[in-house]
Amino acid sequence: MASLKTQLCIVGGGPAGMMAGLLFARAGIAVTVLEKHADFLRDFRGDTIHPSTLDLMDELGLAERFRALPQRRVGSFSGVVNGRSYKVADFSRLPTRNRFLSFMPQWDFLDFLAGEAARYPGFQLIRRTEARDLVEVEGRVAGVRAEGPDGPVAIRADLVLCADGRHSLMRERAGLVPRAFGAPIDVLWFRLPRRDGDPEAAAGRFAPGRLLITLDRGDTWQCAYLVPKGGDAALRARGLPAFRAAVAEMAPFLADRTESIADWDAVKLLTVTIDRLERWHRPGLLCIGDSAHAMSPVGGVGINLAIQDAVAAANILAGPLRSGPVAEADLARVQARRMFPVRATQALQRIIQARVIATALKADAPFRAPLVLRILDRLPMLQILPARMIGMGVRPEHVSAPART
Repeated sequence: MASLKTQLCIVGGGPAGMMAGLLFARAGIAVTVLEKHADFLRDFRGDTIHPSTLDLMDELGLAERFRALPQRRVGSFSGVVNGRSYKVADFSRLPTRNRFLSFMPQWDFLDFLAGEAARYPGFQLIRRTEARDLVEVEGRVAGVRAEGPDGPVAIRADLVLCADGRHSLMRERAGLVPRAFGAPIDVLWFRLPRRDGDPEAAAGRFAPGRLLITLDRGDTWQCAYLVPKGGDAALRARGLPAFRAAVAEMAPFLADRTESIADWDAVKLLTVTIDRLERWHRPGLLCIGDSAHAMSPVGGVGINLAIQDAVAAANILAGPLRSGPVAEADLARVQARRMFPVRATQALQRIIQARVIATALKADAPFRAPLVLRILDRLPMLQILPARMIGMGVRPEHVSAPART
C-alpha cells in the first residue's frame, strides 16, 4: 500500500473542502484534498455564490480574478402567484461590499478555488481517489485509507477534515450519526434555454399543488420543480407532456421551449433532507459542511454555510495545527462557533417548508399569495431580512488566519 504524510487531509472536493484547502494552505499548512472524481463536472449542483462568499474573495485578494469568470448577477428575488409578482428579497440593501447573488456553474467555482490553492506549495489535490476508511491509533483518528487509480493508499494526517457531503462515509466510519428532522418536499432539477426578453429576476412561481423556482444562469434557466415528499413517481407516471404543460402554465414565458426537456433523464431528483450532527468531531477528525449538517434547498444557503464552516475551521485550527495534532477542545470550538447559525437556519427552513411551501403543494384550487409575500412586497424595508438570511447568514465569517508561505 502506498502511503503519504500530511498535516491536514480533507476528504471531499466540494465547496467546504476546496475553501478549507485554500485557507489552510494559505496559512502555511500542508494540505491534501481527496476528490473521488476525475473532475468537478457534476450537473445540478448548487450554483449560488452568496454576498458573504464574494466578500471573502475580496478579503483574500482574489476579487479581480474571480470577477473575470463568467457569472450572472442577481439583485433581488420575487415570488409569483396568479401572475402577480411580489418582491421578497432585495440584496442591494445588504451591509456588504457585494450586494448581489452571483450564479455560476459550481465546477467553475471549484476549479477556481483549486487553482488559487495550488499557488501554495503545501497544497495538493489528489483526484480519482476515494477515502474508504479511517486510520486510528490509540483511539485517535490519524489519517484515512483510500483507493486511487494505482491502488490503495494510506494518508497519515494530524487532522482529518470530513467534507464529503450529506452521505458522508467518513462520518459513518467515525461513528457519528446525524439527527434527521424530515422534510415535506423533494425537488426536480432541470434546465431550459434562456432568451433575450425573459424576466430578469430569479423567482419562485406558485400554483395550486406546484411550485417552480427559476434561476437565471445567463444562457439557461436552472429550474427547481418542488413536489410533496415522495411525489416524484406519481409525477413521472402522468407523463412528460403533462410535466411540460405544468411548467409552461407556471412560467408562460418558457412555454415555447419546454420541448427541450427531451426525456426524464434531463430531470434529476434531489431528495430533500434536513439533519445535523450533535457532535461534529472525534479526536483527530472534524466534520464540516453537509457532512455535519444537511440543509434544505430553501434559500439556496447550504453552500454558504459550508463555506462559512471552512472559514471558521481555518481561523481556529490553522495555528494549533502548525504544532501537530489538534486538541479535541479546539475542534469543539469550531462546532460551538458554527452550531448556532446551523440551528437557526434549519429552524427557519423548516418553518418555510411547513407553512409556505407545503401549504401551496397541498392546494387544489387557486389561492391568495401567502401573507409573508404580501407583507414583504408592501414593506420594502423588510426585504433586507430574507436578503440577509440568504446572502449573509446568521453569523458570517471573515478570514483571520494570517497568510504564510
